[in-house]
Amino acid sequence: MDKNIGFVSTRFAGTDGVTLEASKWAEVLDKIGHRCFWFAGELDREPEKSFLVPEAHFEHKENRRINKKVLGKKGREPSITGAIHELRSLLKDRLHEFIRQFDIDILIVENALTIPMHIPLGLALAETIAETQIPTIAHHHDFYWERVRFMVNAVNDYLGMAFPPNLPNIEHVVINSAAREELAHRRGLSSVIIPNVLDFENPPDPEKTRADGFRESIGLKPDDIIILQPTRLVKRKGIEYAIELVKELKDPRYKLVISHEAGDEGFEYPDWIKEYAREHSVDLRLVKTRISDPWAGTDNANRQHSLWDIYPHADFITYPSRLEGFGNAFLEAIYFKKPILINRYATFVRDIEPLGFDLAIMDGFLTKKTIQKVKEILESSERRKIMVTINYEIAARHYSYTVLRKHINAIMMNFFGEYVPKHMQKLVSSLAMHIMRDE
Repeated sequence: MDKNIGFVSTRFAGTDGVTLEASKWAEVLDKIGHRCFWFAGELDREPEKSFLVPEAHFEHKENRRINKKVLGKKGREPSITGAIHELRSLLKDRLHEFIRQFDIDILIVENALTIPMHIPLGLALAETIAETQIPTIAHHHDFYWERVRFMVNAVNDYLGMAFPPNLPNIEHVVINSAAREELAHRRGLSSVIIPNVLDFENPPDPEKTRADGFRESIGLKPDDIIILQPTRLVKRKGIEYAIELVKELKDPRYKLVISHEAGDEGFEYPDWIKEYAREHSVDLRLVKTRISDPWAGTDNANRQHSLWDIYPHADFITYPSRLEGFGNAFLEAIYFKKPILINRYATFVRDIEPLGFDLAIMDGFLTKKTIQKVKEILESSERRKIMVTINYEIAARHYSYTVLRKHINAIMMNFFGEYVPKHMQKLVSSLAMHIMRDE
């Protein structure tokens, strides 16, 4: 039967990778016939399906105070232990209320049991899942052991309990091969790899986007050429390489556009990037308005642009990341049939590169050969057409909604037995009645 599914995280809003991927999962689940509901500290979902708990946000003042006292330190004060449990208790009560209010059959926890940006929420989830025995998918995007800032901490006891927890009613999902191996090695937990996906069965239709005003909103002229860096302004995205590339293209028409805000990792790097662009005489344009999630399911009149309004304008995509769990921007560039420069980050090398995509590639630094290849791509419409067509066909085979749908149905079968889509239920019931009468 169709299920009520509760998505849980610190936020479902904007265009961070966790929010985007959760939205895609929800779209697939809705089409199968399930109903999706949302629990977080920040939400841009439909109000009637939302359960907003401000204390669940990683930027809530009490959580920020706790993190300041336990991250980068080896010991914690008893008062901080008390604060953690006080907030854990509050959040656990709200989680139970969420499950009751929407009659939730299964939880999908998006990264809140993976990276300890909100330790009380992770503990609250672990206890709630243990107490209710509710079937749970823990969708892990990036583990804390992959991030330097969590290496020294005063909460190793809590990390062992909840990041992630070892409970029989949890199915663990990771997004790359290395994560699966590390989870097995560090926690003794098996998991399934479900890569990030896009709806390659239905190509984007730029005519349906609200893209017309985008160029003007960031001060671009009709003949300007957009080099798009479709990521947040954070250090691991390697944006300095995009600046170096634009500098070496040596054409004032090339403008480097960064689509996302700085995010949760401070402002020292963004300030440095702006200065670095000035020093290299690169025209850097930052999208000032908040870019919204194209799958959010809301009609927010206040938003100016979604990602789908921006990609159609891009002439070339830069993605020189040093570290990615998977790489949403990579798939988005392929989906919109845009040529792309990519750095050979570990997950790309292991899981993506062997599939045979046609790309401009750098390996930790920009070479003259790579810069020349980018120039050739930009100057040849025929070259661009061939490469983006090949890339789309490869991605459609490996990263489509069909792939996600098969994995989700398999997990549902593990939890609930054979799943029968809604439109088939009457037929199955009728057949069952005939069989019973014959017997």
